[in-house]
Amino acid sequence: MNFWKEHMGLRALFITVFFFLGLALVIFGWTLKGQLAGLGLMVAGVVLLLAALMIYNKPFEH
Repeated sequence: MNFWKEHMGLRALFITVFFFLGLALVIFGWTLKGQLAGLGLMVAGVVLLLAALMIYNKPFEH
């Protein structure tokens, strides 16, 4: 996909935002031990971390 190759600044911005927001959600969810909301926040954080990884890898697809 050429969009991510042509827009490096936007790609870097999305990766940075998704990474730090995902990391914050995982850490905050971890502090809510024994609560279902904590698990939900950690799952949402992992999804954001995987989205950052997906955006990083998108330009290298064939």
